[in-house]
Amino acid sequence: MPDNSRKEKWVTIVNRHYPPNPGITGESAWDLAKYLIDHYNIHVQIVHVLRNDDGGGAVRSPIGKIVSIPTLYKGKNEGLKSLAGFLDGLFLIIKTLFVKKGPVICMTSPPLLPFWASIFFGIFRIKWIFWSMDLFPEAFVANRKMKSNSFLYRIIRSITYNNKPELLVSLGPKQAEYILTNYKRPPLVTVLPCGVFTDYEKDEQIPEWKKDDGKIYFGYCGNLGAPHSKKFLKEFIDTFNPETQHLILAVYGPKASEIQEYAKGKVGITMLKNVPRSQLHYIDIHLVSLLPEFNHTAVPSKAISSICTGGTVLFYGNEEADTWFMLRNASWLVDINKDLKNQLTNFIENISAEEVLGKKKDSIILADQLHKMEISAYQEIADHIIRYHR
Repeated sequence: MPDNSRKEKWVTIVNRHYPPNPGITGESAWDLAKYLIDHYNIHVQIVHVLRNDDGGGAVRSPIGKIVSIPTLYKGKNEGLKSLAGFLDGLFLIIKTLFVKKGPVICMTSPPLLPFWASIFFGIFRIKWIFWSMDLFPEAFVANRKMKSNSFLYRIIRSITYNNKPELLVSLGPKQAEYILTNYKRPPLVTVLPCGVFTDYEKDEQIPEWKKDDGKIYFGYCGNLGAPHSKKFLKEFIDTFNPETQHLILAVYGPKASEIQEYAKGKVGITMLKNVPRSQLHYIDIHLVSLLPEFNHTAVPSKAISSICTGGTVLFYGNEEADTWFMLRNASWLVDINKDLKNQLTNFIENISAEEVLGKKKDSIILADQLHKMEISAYQEIADHIIRYHR
C-alpha cells in the first residue's frame, strides 16, 4: 500500500474504542495521541469502530484524525457479539491498509485484532507496534471458550505471533515476559501501565457517601467480569467489620448483579451506580482481584488508577501477576493459593488507620514512578515513529 506521509510525521492507531465512546483502551489511545501531538508534533490518525459500549473510561472529545467503521452488531447476544467482534477486527485492519499514514500501532480490541494484523501487515510488509491490553486468543482459554490443546487455538495463536512487531508496548513486565516467549526473535519492549492518572480533578466537596466517622473506607468500583473473583468479594462482605469499616460497592459487568443481590440490605455497605474519578481519593483501600488463569491476559487498570488517585489496594491473586509485581509497595496481598477466609479475617482484625496512612504515603511515591514509566514509554514510541520517517 502506498504511504505518502513522509513529509509529515504520522502514526496510525487501530483499536475498537476511541472517544467519545467509553472504554479504558480508547482513553489510553487518546492519552498517547495527545502526548505525541503536543510534545512531538506527530500527527495521529485513529481507526476505530463506531459504536457505544459500556465501559470504565471517561467521556472525552476526540483528538487526531478520526476514521470510523460501522459495527455489524450492537445487540447483547453473546454469540453474535463474538462473531461481530471477529469480523470488526478484520474490517478494522482492512480499513487501516487503505488509510494508514506512518507506522501502525495495533491494540488488542476487538479480540483477535492482532491476529488479523499479523496476517495483513506481514503480507504488505507494514511496520507496526503491538500495544498489548487483554490478550487473545489466550483469554478464550481462560474464559473456557477454547481448549489450549485444540487445533483451532494452536493455529490462531501461531498466526497471531508469527509476524513480529517493531516494538512491543506491554501493560507490565510480567506480561511482556510472557508475550516474548511467543516470538522466535523477540522485538524491542517498553512497559506502559494502563490507568495512570496525573491531571484528573479532585472533588473537594466531600461526597454524601463519605461520612466523618473515622472508619476505613473500602471500595470495589468498576467491572466485575470473567477475570475477577466473586468468591473474594462475597467473603469480604461476610468478613469486614461495619463498626470500624465501610464498603462502597459500584460494580458493573457480567458478575455484578449477583454481588449486588448478595450485598443488598447488609449493614456497612453503600451501593452506587458509579464513583466518579474525582471522588476516588475518598476511598482508602480498593478491592482488586485477578484469577491466576488471567495473570498475563488481563492486567486490571483499576488497580493502577487506585494508586494514582491516592488510594491503596487489597489484591486477591498471586505474586506472578503484574498487579502485585508493580504495586506491592502500596498494596496488601490475599494469596489465592492460601485459605481465603483466614487471610481476610486476619487482615480485617489487624488493619489500622496508621497502617493505611503509611501505605497511602507509599502510593504517592509509586504513582510518581508509574507516571515516569508512562512518559518513558511515550518517548520510546515517539522515537520509533520519528525513525520511521527518516
